[in-house]
Amino acid sequence: MHPGPRSPLTSRRHFLRGMGVALALPWMESLPLLGQTASSAAANKAANKPPLRMGVVYFSNGVEPDHWWAEGSGADMKLGPGVAPMMPHREDMVFVSGLYNQTAASSTSPHLGRMNLLSGETVSLDPNVIRVGTSMDQVVASHIGGRTAIPSLVLGIEPNELRLEDGLSMIYGSSLSWVSPTKPATKEIYPARAFDRLVGDGTGRKLDRSILDEVRADSQSLRAKVSSYDKAKLAEYLDSIRDIETRIAHAAKEERLEGWHPTLEKPDMPRPANELPQNIPDHMKLMLDLTVLAFQMDKTRIATLMLNNDLSQMNFKFVEGVKGALHLDITHHKHVAALEAMHLKTNQYHIAQFAYLVQRMKDIQEGETTMLDNSLLMCASSLFDGDAHGAGQLPVLLAGKGGGSLKTGRVLDYLREDSENRRLCSLHLSLMDRMGVSLDRFGDANTRLANL
Repeated sequence: MHPGPRSPLTSRRHFLRGMGVALALPWMESLPLLGQTASSAAANKAANKPPLRMGVVYFSNGVEPDHWWAEGSGADMKLGPGVAPMMPHREDMVFVSGLYNQTAASSTSPHLGRMNLLSGETVSLDPNVIRVGTSMDQVVASHIGGRTAIPSLVLGIEPNELRLEDGLSMIYGSSLSWVSPTKPATKEIYPARAFDRLVGDGTGRKLDRSILDEVRADSQSLRAKVSSYDKAKLAEYLDSIRDIETRIAHAAKEERLEGWHPTLEKPDMPRPANELPQNIPDHMKLMLDLTVLAFQMDKTRIATLMLNNDLSQMNFKFVEGVKGALHLDITHHKHVAALEAMHLKTNQYHIAQFAYLVQRMKDIQEGETTMLDNSLLMCASSLFDGDAHGAGQLPVLLAGKGGGSLKTGRVLDYLREDSENRRLCSLHLSLMDRMGVSLDRFGDANTRLANL
């Protein structure tokens, strides 16, 4: 249910306004006190807590099983090579092993039948029927999405594919988030469009001027009213927006194939072939930064990002010592040592992206806590052993403290539990609980994950 219209005071507190634009502000301690009497300030300060966010980062084609492990706890936790980029954040994460989606493990489609990571429902193997179940993030969005301008932010790097694989539509492989059992959420792959949606007037229109130029007068007025701590926080926030604007403009001038900043309302050429983005690292980093920006502005509290599609042909030549397409050339290595080493490097690159997101959110203070403290992040793939299409367990990393509801610095191993206690959807139920959405059942589970 939508919480209703914001009061005029709330609007003044949370937005910088300019000519036709409204720039949402990050959470700041001193903002609620503006315009309040001293008698109401203390009570409102106690209620003014940062919102809880949920983010999911997906990578395709699984991991190298021998290198995907963790043991110990806290600062003494040891991580396998596949998870090594998370070493600086081992006290901020939970390594979860042994969970799986039963319907995916039993599917006859080795790839697309596994693409129910966030729903746990059976993927339809009828080529004439598209069905995968509503995903967990969209269930949460349907309950709390009305509190923000954007119910959920759904991002990706590779475009949707329209071809068939295993006789099934690649819409499965292109989609992590599903707004209904039969309809995937619209995935945005253009950073410029995502940016305009976040900082513009809500329509996604292209801004002719910098958003910061539009709200300059209002931002100068606000600086005089907030605490010195929040002045520094505001400056950092505005600098991050300027940085993203600059990077998007620079990428647009380079005329990359992925089209960082569309300049036409309609195409003036035939549909091109499905080449991959020419600068994947820049693309991924921009999307991660936009996720942070969306959370910082409280434009959304739910976000998903697909680093690559399932059956991805993304060329990892940008990683030293790796060449070829992720799916056929690298993942299916048949235990050839050189190819196994390449697959490990792609695993490490994916986890490094998640580590970057964790660090960005850890660096943003929200009162006595950080944005990471007030978030629930998940990084996962729809396969475990990518070479063997193994889905009998799934690689899952959690990060963030969920507003104090999640104890981090732990390893949770469910592999030796019976099937009832290994359901990934039990984890989803537990995470949804923490987001304020309590269900009796989700996917194939009706119990919460033990010991989480």
